[in-house]
Amino acid sequence: MRIRSLLATLMMTASFAASAAQAETIRVAIGTQDATINTATGGLIIREEKLLEKYLPHDGKYKDVTYDIQWKNFTSGAPITNEQIAGKLDFGVMADFPGVLNGVAHEKAGRKSIFITVLQGSVKGSGNGVVVPADSPIQSFSELKGKTISVPFASTSHALLLRAVAAQGWDPEKDVTIITQAPEVAGPALQANKIDAHADFVPYAELFPWRGFARKILDGSQVTSPTLHGALVDAAYAEKYPEIVVAYLRAAIEADRRIAEEPEKYSELIAKVTGVEAEVDYLFHGPLGLQTRDLTWKPEFRQDVAAAIETLKLLKKTDQGLDINTFISDRYIKEAFKEAGLDYEAHLKNYEQLPLKAKDALTGEEIKDPKRVAQIWIKDEPLVHHYASAENAFKAAKAFEAQGKTIRVFYAQDRESGIKLLGAKSWFVRTDSGEVTAFLLKASAEAWAKNHGGKVLDYNGARAAVLASN
Repeated sequence: MRIRSLLATLMMTASFAASAAQAETIRVAIGTQDATINTATGGLIIREEKLLEKYLPHDGKYKDVTYDIQWKNFTSGAPITNEQIAGKLDFGVMADFPGVLNGVAHEKAGRKSIFITVLQGSVKGSGNGVVVPADSPIQSFSELKGKTISVPFASTSHALLLRAVAAQGWDPEKDVTIITQAPEVAGPALQANKIDAHADFVPYAELFPWRGFARKILDGSQVTSPTLHGALVDAAYAEKYPEIVVAYLRAAIEADRRIAEEPEKYSELIAKVTGVEAEVDYLFHGPLGLQTRDLTWKPEFRQDVAAAIETLKLLKKTDQGLDINTFISDRYIKEAFKEAGLDYEAHLKNYEQLPLKAKDALTGEEIKDPKRVAQIWIKDEPLVHHYASAENAFKAAKAFEAQGKTIRVFYAQDRESGIKLLGAKSWFVRTDSGEVTAFLLKASAEAWAKNHGGKVLDYNGARAAVLASN
């Protein structure tokens, strides 16, 4: 009996050992850029809400798998690429230009990466921008001739700057002085008036003005050049574990849905993790935001990546191109949409901003014209109040203050581009009929007033004019 018992024990031990030997541990290592807040649905929210764990497969060849999920946060795309090439990351989240450099670096290392999805972007180019010191007399980009402009070299904002210079008919080597500066260096330089202007990507063209030491004079939408942030994966990893790539994209789809349904909640979460204030996060993620969260490969985004390849070659940041047809792959995102019960083709054709479906908080009327919308976020309140017009919002703001409440932020929509603006940093036109319209630039407001009649006012002036008439 003892011998039989011992044999049984040995057999069970051997069985467990064999099972353990067969079990596989699969690494899922993702490089994020948390402070680049428009990548939140591809990193921060997935990580913080543990959405990847929800979708990773546990059947078929993954039945006995153990997942080693690793998250690493970076301040730019270049170190993510370095980590991928070193075999320390499988996925990377970054913009169009760093994404192209990622693809080139992989090819030079005898490997391949693929761009698997867009996360957020703008077919018009909004998100990149140019700012000047808050007390600068400069009101438009056309006044920067002969000035010093800093920009993170080889970034998506570098491309915006070069296109804006070309649109003026200037020689970038002679008519302006372009120097390289990361945002953490440019911020103090703007405060000390050591540079005349700074071009940057998300969220700095909005963050610096919000913090009070800069003023935005150019939005990428004025140059009309598409921009995007998205996710890449090592091609060999994707070929070996396609179900894991789809699982990551399923998590991104859910993150996108969650932030669409509760933008204030997730703007606060992004702020808590990154230090980028929720008021700025909502500019991008709230309804009618600066950019569109979009996981489909629209033709404009494909063209953006192709243009990035050529621009980087002109900048001599790379001497080789990429096959756009194999570098971008919509295979995995299409499967993720299918598994999520979503129509990829319908989303591919949809170019609308995240819609605002609300009634005016002051009058109860249906909000119909998105370019006239204004919004107020009250301190210590969880939800933003929506208004059909700036006039209604100004009246509501006065009532809130009479109740002892503090206006946390006032938003308006640019009449021409439709992008969301920080109201206190905007220009307004008040017509003789009392209608108030917002603009990013003073020159745009002046042109509108000239063509439609009305007076150009800053935020305080517009508010005072509306309240004086009631």
